[in-house]
Parts: sequence; C-alpha cells; structure tokens
Amino acid sequence: MQRQFEIGSKVIGAGNQLFVIAEAGSNHNQDLKKAKSLISIAADAGANAVKFQTFIARKLVARSESLADGTNLCELFEKFELPHEWHKELFDDAKSLGMSFISSPFDFESADLLDSLGVAAFKIASGDLTNLPLIRHIASKKRPVILSTGMGTLGEVGIALDAISGTGCDRVALLHCVSSYPAPPESMNLRAILTLKEAFKVPVGLSDHTTGLQVPIAAAALGIDLLEKHFTENKKQPGLDHAYSLEPPELKKMVEALRMIELALGTGEKVCHEVESGTKFYARRSLFAARRIPKGKKIEADDMKIVRPQRGILPEFYEIIVGRTALRDLEEDEAITWEAV
Repeated sequence: MQRQFEIGSKVIGAGNQLFVIAEAGSNHNQDLKKAKSLISIAADAGANAVKFQTFIARKLVARSESLADGTNLCELFEKFELPHEWHKELFDDAKSLGMSFISSPFDFESADLLDSLGVAAFKIASGDLTNLPLIRHIASKKRPVILSTGMGTLGEVGIALDAISGTGCDRVALLHCVSSYPAPPESMNLRAILTLKEAFKVPVGLSDHTTGLQVPIAAAALGIDLLEKHFTENKKQPGLDHAYSLEPPELKKMVEALRMIELALGTGEKVCHEVESGTKFYARRSLFAARRIPKGKKIEADDMKIVRPQRGILPEFYEIIVGRTALRDLEEDEAITWEAV
C-alpha cells in the first residue's frame, strides 16, 4: 500500500495538506437545485472535495424491513436516492469549482456509474467494511479508495485491506469513524487514528459525526491526513443527516481552523523560528562588564554580569572568560565580545 497518493490534483499522506471532504451525503433531499447549491457551499468553504452517496434503495435494504414506527426502510431510502442521471452534471459542477467529486457506491451498478464518470476516488461506507464482494468490485476499478472503519475492529480493517490489495489496488486511505448519528464526543476515541496509522502505514483520517467543530480540530492536531464532515444548507430541514451536519458558516470556519492547525503543526524540527529571532536577541542574556575593566587586566568573576540582550559572549562561556586578559579597555555595562578578551 502506498503511504502517499493523489486524489484529483492533491497528494494525501504525511507532510501534505490535510484533504478536506465536505460530505453532502443525502442532504440534497432529492432536489437537484439543492445538490448543486451544496457543491457551491463546499467550494466556498475551501473544501478539497465534495462527497455524495450513490445507492439504489432496493439494492441497499430489504423491502420487508421497517422501523419501530412502521416506516418502511426501503421506501424511506428511496426518498434520498441521488438519481443516476444527475451525477454527470454534479460531477462537472464540482470540477468547474476546482473540487474533486467523490461518492460512496452501495452496489455494483452505482460503482460502475461512478467509475464511468472518472471520479477522483471511491468512498466505502463503514456499513460495508465487511462487504468483501462490493469492496473487491470497487477496488478492481483501480481508483483511490477511502475506507471508513466505523463499527469495525482492527482485524476487520486488515481483512478489508487484504481484499483491496488482492485486486491490485494500492491506493487506500482509512477513516476512523464512530457510526452514531450524532456521535457523542466521549465516544470518539481519537487515539485510534494513531493505532490505524501504526498498524497499516497508509494515510489515515477521520469521518466525523459529532455536532461541533471541536473533534475535527482535535483530530487535525493529531496529524490526520484527511477529514470528512457532513454539511447542509440548513440543519433544521427534515432528512437523515441534517441535524448533525454543519451549516455553511460553520463549514467555512472549520476549514479555516484546520488550515491554521496544519500550519501550526510544522515539521517537528526543534529550531529557533525566524519569527523568534528578534525576541531571541532581547530575551537571551550575554556577558557584560560589571565595572570598568582596563586593558591588560586579568578578568575576574566579579568583573562580569550576565544580563540582556544577547550582544556579547554567551553565558555558557562564563567560566572560560574568567582568567583571560582584557585586550582593550572595557567600560561598565559594555558587552564583552570575543574580540575584547
């Protein structure tokens, strides 16, 4: 598996910009105008990709299944299908706005459709982590795969990755996820991101279903490679995902915060940063003459003081200077330099 690879024009993996996926999901409410608006919102927020879900309800849930209130599951999901004939227009919209178009296919036919469009990547939903036939079919397209791991164990993730690599696909990113809608922050177990990174040596990110910005920001501070977050025009709309989605100002604020955090993470090298150079001169101390020191005098400890700024010899050489001879007159409060001793 590759540790870095491209999705669209962006390289994901350690050392690269965090790849932000704005998850429109089913928040289009089967309204093309709304779906197109969501793409514009994602672009305005600065996301790298916009993501939808591509499914055929009758191939996703059994017609015989109903919720506790009697709602038929298949009929419910039919209301949130993204019609196949819309995909090309939405794909082109995203491309025109400089974003990658990504979707989660939930069946073979949907995967084939997305492949024909030339999607930048496939997203495999957490619910299909153990659906090896679908995983193999998607991976056989040889496009980048983003695999969500909600509800899964490390062993199940390993089996899914083996199924993907068995097709010859070696561009896979993992998303840590807690499949609860919304997910309580205390359930997030963000340290599992580090576990996935160590175990599988592939790019790892977070698919977040909490209601605020704090968890994505915390994940960014851990050094994730990609982030997926649901968004909507208005979270008060009826539908499957609106309630825990971000509204446009929140999405934009989140992206801005993520970009600031990735800059703040830096390279890990411990050095004096350029912006510290001025402070360093005035905050660090050096050797100064505590009184007048005439030329030829052997310098004693009492002849020196260690004060700011860092204009003279560094304090670490204090003991070396004691006993040396002044090469010229030094006035009180004059910095002691190597040319003078």
